[in-house]
Amino acid sequence: MFFVDTIEVPGLGNRTYLAGGAHTAVAVDPPRDIDHVIAAAARRGVRISHVVETHLHNDYVTGGLELARLTGAAYLVPAGARVSYARVPVHDGDRHDVDAAAGLVLRALATPGHTPHHTAYALEQDGSAVAVFTGGSLLIGTVGRPDLVEPRLTRDLARAQHASAHRLAAELPDETAVLPTHGFGSFCASNQAGRAGGDGTTTIGKEKANNAALVRDVDTFVAELLGGLDDVPAYYTHMGPANADGPAPVDLTPPAVADADEIAARLAAGEWVVDLRHRVAFAAGHVAGSFNFEADGQLGMYLAWLIPWGKPVTLLAESAEQLVAAQRQLARVGIERPAAAATGDPAHWVSEGTAPASFPRATFTDLAGRSRDGVVVLDVRRDSERGAGGFIAGSVHIPVHTLRERLDEVPAGQVWVHCAGGMRAAIAASLLDAQGRDVVAVDDSFDSAAAAGLTVRTTS
Repeated sequence: MFFVDTIEVPGLGNRTYLAGGAHTAVAVDPPRDIDHVIAAAARRGVRISHVVETHLHNDYVTGGLELARLTGAAYLVPAGARVSYARVPVHDGDRHDVDAAAGLVLRALATPGHTPHHTAYALEQDGSAVAVFTGGSLLIGTVGRPDLVEPRLTRDLARAQHASAHRLAAELPDETAVLPTHGFGSFCASNQAGRAGGDGTTTIGKEKANNAALVRDVDTFVAELLGGLDDVPAYYTHMGPANADGPAPVDLTPPAVADADEIAARLAAGEWVVDLRHRVAFAAGHVAGSFNFEADGQLGMYLAWLIPWGKPVTLLAESAEQLVAAQRQLARVGIERPAAAATGDPAHWVSEGTAPASFPRATFTDLAGRSRDGVVVLDVRRDSERGAGGFIAGSVHIPVHTLRERLDEVPAGQVWVHCAGGMRAAIAASLLDAQGRDVVAVDDSFDSAAAAGLTVRTTS
């Protein structure tokens, strides 16, 4: 018998896996906070004998090195990945016993494309593959994006993705479970279809019928793949080097407590003060100059994307539990311990005699009923969303991840800011509010814009 446990990594759209038999197991692509992996092994009563990386990750800081150190496991890293620490270099075809009593062996399969050194691992029981850990190669319906390493390599890596997908499809039985690391919200997936993931399960046989890399010829596939790539989150540039150097152990100890005076001083010093509460609560009252990144809204991804790298950050949370969860999310993307933090509500975060700031929220129906004189409609969705889903006629388009550097491009007037659902609009509204702009956050689904009476166009 064997088992495969899936460990979700919320906020990043990734998965980690623990797989093994009755005695020992392998951990695949662990996040930086490894306690969940250790706990999963403890529940199974198994020893982690191997920790494997499918590639040097671009979207998060790995916990693989620390997990291997703590457990005494062999740390398997593709031989082509240039790293500065001791590891077991993995070559194509290498085999490693996971649980001999269960007949479990891990077989390495070179699958370049997401990175030049990318390696998938087939979990074989008694010589037959039962699952394959595909990292950023074969995802659900698509593949990992090929443009995260070096622009000059992108086209060649895209073609390699096609070949790697076909290798997996040719060498593995149709019933083999496909277990990707990326593709459940991660920007390492090459398109939105790959990030959706359906029910999150698939097999080689299903991918043969549905995966773009397996149903299209290489030239068509490459053209579609390259034509559908989104912007790369800015923080990705820091993840690869961190993983190559060997990340330090994660530090999740509580940050220093900040009172109202310290919060004000940190804002005055140009530091970031981030309010983790839901956008409804933030709009109703917040510390002037603070930014709203919801704790439950892909916090790590969007904060790491927008914040100047290395800028000290103070977190404001409604509860200690929310603060702990946020600190964990941020550690996964290399934002180390917050400079300070506070819990409660804005009444305790503003100086005595100072009222919290606020701004209104609205729907697309409200916008449709408003005279457009002096009103700026700001669309902060990504280019791909605007192109695929249409846009409000006359709207200004500045994706939220570029807004901080482009605030001076927002025309004068009251700014009604929207995204696809409201979370990113709240981020953008907080950035504008901190600049003293008159802002209204549209907290509504863009799907309702046309029904509200707004003119939605698909071409400029």
